[in-house]
Amino acid sequence: MSYQADHDAPVSMLSLKEKYFPQLTEKEAKYAHFMSKASHAGTRVVLRQVSHESECIFDLVLTIHHSLRGTYDTIALAPTEIQYYLEYVSQFLNNLGNFKSFGDVKFVPRCKIDSFKAIADVASIDLEQPIESLNPNGYPNVVLPYRTIAELIEQGVYYVDEQSSLLGYTADGYTSSYYLGEGISLDDMKLLKEQVFAAYGILPENTRIYKKSKNEFIILVSSYETENTLDYYPKEPFTLTDGSSVEFKFGDHTREMKKIAHYLEEAKKYAANETQMKMLDEYVKHFLSGSSQAHKEAQKYWVKDISPVIETNIGFIETYREPSGIIGEYESLVAIQNKERTKKFAEMVSRAEEFISKLPWSLEYEKPKFNPPDFTSLEVLTFTGSGIPAGINIPNYDDVRLNIGFKNVSLGNILSASAKASAKHPPTFILPEDRPLFEKYQSESFEVQVGIHELLGHGSGKLLSETKDGFNFDKTNPPLGLDGKPVTTYYKLGETWGSKFGQLAGAFEECRAEVIAMYLITDRKLLSIFGFTEKEDQDSIIYAGFLQMARAGLLALEFWDPKTKKWGQPHMQARFSIMKTFLNHSSDTNFLQIVFDEKKPNDLHIKMNKDLIETVGHECIKDYLHHLHIYKCSADVEKGSAYFVERSTVSDDLAKLRDTVVAKRLPRRQFIQANSEIIDGNVVLHEYEETPMGMIHSFIEREV
Repeated sequence: MSYQADHDAPVSMLSLKEKYFPQLTEKEAKYAHFMSKASHAGTRVVLRQVSHESECIFDLVLTIHHSLRGTYDTIALAPTEIQYYLEYVSQFLNNLGNFKSFGDVKFVPRCKIDSFKAIADVASIDLEQPIESLNPNGYPNVVLPYRTIAELIEQGVYYVDEQSSLLGYTADGYTSSYYLGEGISLDDMKLLKEQVFAAYGILPENTRIYKKSKNEFIILVSSYETENTLDYYPKEPFTLTDGSSVEFKFGDHTREMKKIAHYLEEAKKYAANETQMKMLDEYVKHFLSGSSQAHKEAQKYWVKDISPVIETNIGFIETYREPSGIIGEYESLVAIQNKERTKKFAEMVSRAEEFISKLPWSLEYEKPKFNPPDFTSLEVLTFTGSGIPAGINIPNYDDVRLNIGFKNVSLGNILSASAKASAKHPPTFILPEDRPLFEKYQSESFEVQVGIHELLGHGSGKLLSETKDGFNFDKTNPPLGLDGKPVTTYYKLGETWGSKFGQLAGAFEECRAEVIAMYLITDRKLLSIFGFTEKEDQDSIIYAGFLQMARAGLLALEFWDPKTKKWGQPHMQARFSIMKTFLNHSSDTNFLQIVFDEKKPNDLHIKMNKDLIETVGHECIKDYLHHLHIYKCSADVEKGSAYFVERSTVSDDLAKLRDTVVAKRLPRRQFIQANSEIIDGNVVLHEYEETPMGMIHSFIEREV
């Protein structure tokens, strides 16, 4: 496995200065400004969640740049060495840490370690100084195995091995800074899930786990307040059935929580309506006190804030990177609505029930009434987190989604950046005869796919559950399962999708949503909503969509470790399983083939029979979707997990393709975000050149 940072990665400025920001009123611009400040105030939280050394590296590279005043051309090193260093820093800042946000693998500079040290030396940094000298605020709740800046470079920046360079349970030798102290195992997290979080009705998203000793756990709660002021959190240590003691400790990330709450209070002065003000009140309560319920209340108001000009969301949201799948990464979005694109999504929302009714399961597995969500296309101003998705469907609280609703957002300038990246680095593994069509329709097809994925994928389905009032299904006459007999499994009181399916939940659900996108992208009524009314255009969108998914499944092999058999990215595990379904579970082997190039024996091509997409392809997708959906809705963990693991297991013949996939890997695009400041009462936006230097400059001008 190559751990080296990307070379010549496409860098895109998320530019809003010319078209979108000038459309805002003064009030809207100030609301966006302070919400962005709140967002960036959590930058260090993300760094601490990625790896224990990431925050120290962050301070080191920014100190170097500040000391050099952005000038590197006087350093007595080969230009390529300096370029490799800058590319590492740019990728690090883009990922907010030294692990790839898409892949969960550590990356290291391409430049020599002596070159890195030489650059630090020219910046007048004493490498023998303790790492604490990089930050006057210190590094709370971080215990590193090295002391000096030199050791930080040698071990934190450059050291890799097959275990610690992957995210996972620390008891198994992997890395996770959601965990501190002694190594934490799967069994440890099962114990805490069942006997602490579920038993006390505490949401774990804003926590970290410190294992003080073999039978002693301290649960760190993110909050400004260092004392427990919440009635439903135990105030004293308590004992579990295995004899382990557990204690809640408040005040994790206290400095950042205070800053976030401060800027949210400032934003409240410019809120558009009372709903936004109530939402911000609950957010402030959440960040100050640590109350997980306050965050849930904030999300309820957020769902009710329909189609705002400035869309935001903030909190500990996605749980993909924590090994047990229950603790969330800090994430914050600030974006401006793209009204033209939003009109397309509004029509799809209004007809959502029509399209959901075409999905291959009975009404018992669907909500009795689909609550039409707010679905908007947004242009991202700020996104604090380890990586920016193309679309978002939140909140992740199952009861909020069921009883109040959810929102879908499509991030327009992220989608359009894909096309720019393709222009710099042509797509691999596409046959020459398919390339013109693929490149012409790739971006538009992806927009359709993301829309279906977020709205109809994540928005469909009902979890058969026990409730405080009984059951949300007919317990005496349950719906039929895949074997034609009534299902016998369901979600018991306190159980959630994430807690039930654990680490597999993220990949499983992303797969279900992706398969729904593949299933419905052939629906020509749906394609007409996006403006594709001519059969030729529709055929091209469908073909590009299926080609894109097959190619993504092939590219996924990069994110699978052949030695540990471990997947490093849930979306790619999902896409690989779909490609494998195309290959091995369709009724015609000619539907999809992966062939070696006769002229270039080390190159591969995807060969798909477009005439079979709407018959053979659609049928195998239908079967796969039916299984995934029923297993999820009925809480059949045993059969569902075995089924999905089999579909996403890399067979020997496909494993042989991995070397070629890795050898032809393209660098992942990076995004530079604008900064805003208030000058003479007006919000001014600062944007930067699309280079690694532009990326670094944007962080230098940002208060974090």
